[in-house]
Amino acid sequence: MAVDKKTTNKKPNQTAKILLVVMSAVVAGFFGGWFGSEARTDLGESQTSIQREVITNEGNLINTIAKDVGPSVVSVNVQSVGISRDFFGFGRETERSSAGTGVILSKDGFIVTNRHVVPRDTSDVSITLSDGTEVEDVEVVGRTNDSDPLDIAFLKIKDTKDLDLVPANLGDSSKVEVGDRVVAIGNALGQFQNTVTSGIISGFGRDIQASNGTDLESLQNLFQTDAAINGGNSGGPLVNASSEVIAINVATAGADNISFAIPINDVKGLIDTVLKEGELVRPYLGIRYVPITDDIAFELDLPVKRGVYIPRSTESQPSIIDGSPAQKAGLEERDIITEVDGVKLDEDNSLVSILGKKSVGEEIELKVIRGEEELTLKATLEAAPEQ
Repeated sequence: MAVDKKTTNKKPNQTAKILLVVMSAVVAGFFGGWFGSEARTDLGESQTSIQREVITNEGNLINTIAKDVGPSVVSVNVQSVGISRDFFGFGRETERSSAGTGVILSKDGFIVTNRHVVPRDTSDVSITLSDGTEVEDVEVVGRTNDSDPLDIAFLKIKDTKDLDLVPANLGDSSKVEVGDRVVAIGNALGQFQNTVTSGIISGFGRDIQASNGTDLESLQNLFQTDAAINGGNSGGPLVNASSEVIAINVATAGADNISFAIPINDVKGLIDTVLKEGELVRPYLGIRYVPITDDIAFELDLPVKRGVYIPRSTESQPSIIDGSPAQKAGLEERDIITEVDGVKLDEDNSLVSILGKKSVGEEIELKVIRGEEELTLKATLEAAPEQ
């Protein structure tokens, strides 16, 4: 009411001016709010559109990768013989069935998988192609030793005459970076059909202790990914956005969304040998070692923070194999190898990775720290003994 009284005391032209200003402010406020609302609505719709486009593109990418690589992925169906014991300790022979995944390497039927997919007691192997075709006549070409940090085996389809096999494209795992998008393809849960999961590379250079249910194996220089690798995925491909195989799936951790894969560059030397020679010949140095990290260097009071350390032997595990290239080269317990052929051993260049690119009969040069001395030793790689 006070406002009304003050207004009526003003002159008409002043009153009109004030009313005009007030009306202008109200109108401007209304349209400003309306335009602002429209702008926010447009922005919201734009953001939603962008999100939908990103999700659609992501789905299309995974779909494209699955179509590109799927024909190169096979289910590996395994029969193995084991001994089961009753309450009184009496054993009897039993046959077990299991399944894993493999990747086609050549049109003449070579396939790479994990060695734990085809255990030593394997009695029969068959293959199921991505189109459902079953192939019975399959042989195990070779598998790395159970003590080898590279969990790899090779299979061969004996008769490929009526089969249209599609070899996978192999990428360069040295170019992989943390955060890269990856897709895992495999025979999940042993159902003889390919499934697809996606994620990113969340780490590299990982060393783990893995179990196949009965034995422990030490695996080194692995990619870590949050792409789910489920039971039956072992031996299948981990693929980049260009539909190239950059790793072989090998293990999953007990925690959620932590899985591991072998970088394909660590396997390429073996692949080349198998494709050329038709058999697996694994070059080996013949040492048991510990990759050096900051923690290991501190714990053991080592003079360097990267390289590999040869520990003291135990009763069950010698650190330097008798008659091995390492022994012949003069390597000793408590030696530290820092370089191989001028390449420093670190997270990017593990001993497993470097040896995986070498051939049997090739001479390598080792830079070694022994106490306060720095030595240069030469070793000629030999074929790993059968186990």
